[in-house]
Amino acid sequence: MALIEAQGLEKRYPGTDVKAVAGIGFQVERGEAFGFLGPNGAGKSSTMRMLACVSRPSGGTLRILDRDPVSHGRELRARLGVVPQDDALDLQLTVRENLIVYGLYFGLSLTHMRAKSAELLEFAQLAEKAGERVEHLSGGMRRRLTIARSLVNDPDILLLDEPTTGLDPQARHILWDRLFRLKSAGVTLILTTHYMDEAEQLCDRLVIMDKGLIADEGTPRELIERHVTREVLELRFPPGEQEAAGEKLGGDVEVLPDRLLCYADDGDAVLGRVTELGLHPLTALVRRATLEDVFLRLTGRSLTD
Repeated sequence: MALIEAQGLEKRYPGTDVKAVAGIGFQVERGEAFGFLGPNGAGKSSTMRMLACVSRPSGGTLRILDRDPVSHGRELRARLGVVPQDDALDLQLTVRENLIVYGLYFGLSLTHMRAKSAELLEFAQLAEKAGERVEHLSGGMRRRLTIARSLVNDPDILLLDEPTTGLDPQARHILWDRLFRLKSAGVTLILTTHYMDEAEQLCDRLVIMDKGLIADEGTPRELIERHVTREVLELRFPPGEQEAAGEKLGGDVEVLPDRLLCYADDGDAVLGRVTELGLHPLTALVRRATLEDVFLRLTGRSLTD
């Protein structure tokens, strides 16, 4: 049985006819990491709020742990862990106190939380900071503490909204390691992210959302194979020469202001053709296609509000 099942799920906000979520369907299986990708305004956060049982669906059906979140919201929230975009930690309390106080909200005993907080601090690599006030922690440490706090109730499902936004590469990789450990322990992860490499690293399956709808769904590898070629050749030409070079090359070519993207299963073969045509790029790079290429093909390159 799927832990989460949505069919025709919609979300409209009062005073507007615009559907933030316009009728989507998906399933999340036990023990998998499931991702939502999409540009700003695609409906990711609205979907996550419905999954967190804090926002009532406007239409369709949603089942979480085989229960209706509208009539069983309180019961379901007790079995969820939530990592919001903003840490919302109590800066004046110590690291340990933030965990203990949060656990008391779930009705857990002080004795239990003293032991649980020690366990979670070890998991988050924050044991040495246990007695330090949160206001003195770095951004990466605060994010690890927020994840540790979301685990005080041993949740069946962990919801993570942009878990590594604003962190440096080292802090991101430490968080990835913690999330891998949780998944290995059987925790079901649902996350939104703007980092394509993060989605490829963490997600077993994902959906790409745009304008409140699901553009496509699958594993990262399935999406890449479905929408782009195995390799991409990036060519940079002097200013004003990009478009003419693209027309001369032909094929599956995307002309951007600063470079050409040539989609092909054999990028080196296309690079050889560039030389044969007498084109002289300033730089040439053959790389494997990524989830970012898929994302931009499905959602476009223009900014959305």
